[in-house]
Amino acid sequence: MRTLENCIQFGTPLLLENVGEELDPSLEPLLLKQVFKQGGVNCIRLGESVIEYSSDFRFYISTKLRNPHYLPELATKVCLLNFMITPEGLEDQLLGIVVAKER
Repeated sequence: MRTLENCIQFGTPLLLENVGEELDPSLEPLLLKQVFKQGGVNCIRLGESVIEYSSDFRFYISTKLRNPHYLPELATKVCLLNFMITPEGLEDQLLGIVVAKER
Protein backbone atom coordinates (compact mmCIF):
# COMPACT_ATOMS: atom_id res chain seq x y z
CA MET A 1 0.00 0.00 0.00
CA ARG A 2 2.88 2.35 0.76
CA THR A 3 4.33 1.85 -2.73
CA LEU A 4 0.90 2.54 -4.24
CA GLU A 5 0.57 5.76 -2.22
CA ASN A 6 4.02 6.95 -3.32
CA CYS A 7 3.27 6.24 -6.98
CA ILE A 8 -0.05 8.11 -6.81
CA GLN A 9 1.57 11.08 -5.08
CA PHE A 10 4.62 11.37 -7.35
CA GLY A 11 2.89 10.42 -10.63
CA THR A 12 4.90 7.32 -11.45
CA PRO A 13 3.26 4.33 -13.17
CA LEU A 14 2.55 1.21 -11.12
CA LEU A 15 2.15 -2.39 -12.32
CA LEU A 16 0.25 -4.84 -10.14
CA GLU A 17 1.15 -8.31 -11.39
CA ASN A 18 -0.40 -11.77 -11.11
CA VAL A 19 -3.83 -10.72 -9.82
CA GLY A 20 -6.67 -13.21 -9.58
CA GLU A 21 -10.28 -12.68 -10.55
CA GLU A 22 -11.00 -10.51 -7.50
CA LEU A 23 -9.28 -7.31 -6.45
CA ASP A 24 -8.76 -5.87 -3.00
CA PRO A 25 -11.67 -3.57 -2.02
CA SER A 26 -9.17 -0.92 -0.87
CA LEU A 27 -8.41 -0.27 -4.58
CA GLU A 28 -12.03 0.74 -5.23
CA PRO A 29 -11.52 4.55 -4.94
CA LEU A 30 -8.57 4.30 -7.29
CA LEU A 31 -10.45 2.26 -9.91
CA LEU A 32 -13.37 4.70 -9.76
CA LYS A 33 -10.99 7.69 -9.79
CA GLN A 34 -12.74 9.23 -6.80
CA VAL A 35 -10.56 12.32 -6.87
CA PHE A 36 -11.60 15.45 -4.98
CA LYS A 37 -10.12 18.90 -4.39
CA GLN A 38 -8.76 19.72 -0.96
CA GLY A 39 -7.01 23.05 -0.53
CA GLY A 40 -6.78 23.49 -4.30
CA VAL A 41 -4.97 20.17 -4.74
CA ASN A 42 -6.41 16.95 -6.20
CA CYS A 43 -6.56 14.25 -3.52
CA ILE A 44 -7.81 10.69 -3.20
CA ARG A 45 -8.74 8.69 -0.12
CA LEU A 46 -7.11 5.27 0.16
CA GLY A 47 -8.15 3.45 3.27
CA GLU A 48 -7.70 5.82 6.20
CA SER A 49 -5.30 8.23 4.51
CA VAL A 50 -5.89 11.10 2.12
CA ILE A 51 -3.05 11.54 -0.35
CA GLU A 52 -2.29 13.98 -3.13
CA TYR A 53 -3.26 12.65 -6.57
CA SER A 54 -0.96 13.32 -9.51
CA SER A 55 -2.57 13.43 -12.95
CA ASP A 56 0.53 11.65 -14.33
CA PHE A 57 -0.20 8.50 -12.30
CA ARG A 58 -1.04 5.36 -14.31
CA PHE A 59 -2.17 2.06 -12.79
CA TYR A 60 -1.70 -1.19 -14.73
CA ILE A 61 -2.93 -4.60 -13.59
CA SER A 62 -1.87 -7.88 -15.20
CA THR A 63 -2.82 -11.50 -14.73
CA LYS A 64 -1.41 -14.83 -15.84
CA LEU A 65 -4.86 -16.41 -15.95
CA ARG A 66 -5.62 -17.78 -19.41
CA ASN A 67 -9.27 -16.77 -19.54
CA PRO A 68 -10.15 -14.70 -16.47
CA HIS A 69 -13.79 -13.96 -15.76
CA TYR A 70 -14.17 -10.62 -14.04
CA LEU A 71 -17.43 -9.49 -12.49
CA PRO A 72 -19.34 -6.87 -14.49
CA GLU A 73 -18.84 -4.39 -11.63
CA LEU A 74 -15.08 -4.61 -12.10
CA ALA A 75 -15.16 -4.72 -15.90
CA THR A 76 -17.00 -1.38 -16.03
CA LYS A 77 -14.33 0.32 -13.90
CA VAL A 78 -11.29 -0.68 -15.93
CA CYS A 79 -10.20 -1.06 -19.54
CA LEU A 80 -9.54 -4.74 -20.28
CA LEU A 81 -6.98 -5.71 -22.91
CA ASN A 82 -6.34 -9.26 -24.00
CA PHE A 83 -2.78 -9.75 -25.23
CA MET A 84 -3.19 -13.48 -25.73
CA ILE A 85 -3.13 -13.79 -29.50
CA THR A 86 -1.70 -16.36 -31.83
CA PRO A 87 0.48 -15.36 -34.78
CA GLU A 88 -2.28 -16.52 -37.14
CA GLY A 89 -4.86 -14.37 -35.35
CA LEU A 90 -2.56 -11.36 -35.49
CA GLU A 91 -1.96 -11.95 -39.20
CA ASP A 92 -5.72 -12.05 -39.84
CA GLN A 93 -6.24 -8.80 -37.92
CA LEU A 94 -3.45 -7.01 -39.77
CA LEU A 95 -4.72 -8.29 -43.12
CA GLY A 96 -8.17 -6.94 -42.26
CA ILE A 97 -6.69 -3.52 -41.44
CA VAL A 98 -4.70 -3.42 -44.68
CA VAL A 99 -7.75 -4.37 -46.77
CA ALA A 100 -9.84 -1.71 -45.02
CA LYS A 101 -7.17 0.96 -45.70
CA GLU A 102 -6.89 0.01 -49.38
CA ARG A 103 -10.64 0.41 -49.94
